[in-house]
Amino acid sequence: MNAAGTFERAFTTTHWSVVLNAGRRESQQADEALESLCRAYWDPIYVFLRRSGWMAHDAEDLTQAFFERVLKKDYLRAVDRTKGKFRSFLLAMLRHFLANHRRDARAQKRGGGVQLVCLDDESVDEKDLGPATPEQSFDRQWAMTLLEQVVTRLREEFQATGKAAVFDELKVFLTGDKEAGRYAQLAVKLNTTEAALKMTVSRMRRRYGELLRAEIARTVSTPDEAEDELRALFAALS
Repeated sequence: MNAAGTFERAFTTTHWSVVLNAGRRESQQADEALESLCRAYWDPIYVFLRRSGWMAHDAEDLTQAFFERVLKKDYLRAVDRTKGKFRSFLLAMLRHFLANHRRDARAQKRGGGVQLVCLDDESVDEKDLGPATPEQSFDRQWAMTLLEQVVTRLREEFQATGKAAVFDELKVFLTGDKEAGRYAQLAVKLNTTEAALKMTVSRMRRRYGELLRAEIARTVSTPDEAEDELRALFAALS
């Protein structure tokens, strides 16, 4: 099946399911959906805040406060899945949250609370700042987190068939064929042939792509948007 077909199939079962279930907080499924969202977007939001100039501990507090506000105010109930990507919706909510936070901080007129840090502050790691914008940093961390989740899900599938150790040996091949010279070595280690090993890697990569597309399909509105989101993911990592 081609990429478009894979996306179409994913939309029949997982289209916006995480977001919509998270907006309905009356069931265990909803709690699991909320946990999934927090796990997927905690690091991207934190990195966005750090790149925007917040100190590390303040960025942590703001990330926590943002998710608490999202849950307390039931913002996810307002998500309209016909209006695009959840990633864009979440960033819009975050900017609104930060605007309100700054307004409240000015109104209090106190010296305490969350403080902004200058970009040349020695306490800020260069890797946290870099040349990227906050939006670019958010996108990159989102892409990295999503790929990590897909790898975890793929490993769980291997583990379910008693092949977790095989996956751990072969996962290096998921992102390319840079380790081609290791096929013969690993074939001996795993007590198989080099041809059989290459076939396993090929199937693993194909399943990896299917899981990646299914994960992306969860928080976009159409297959076309999913294709755009996939391109955005790889662009964020380049």
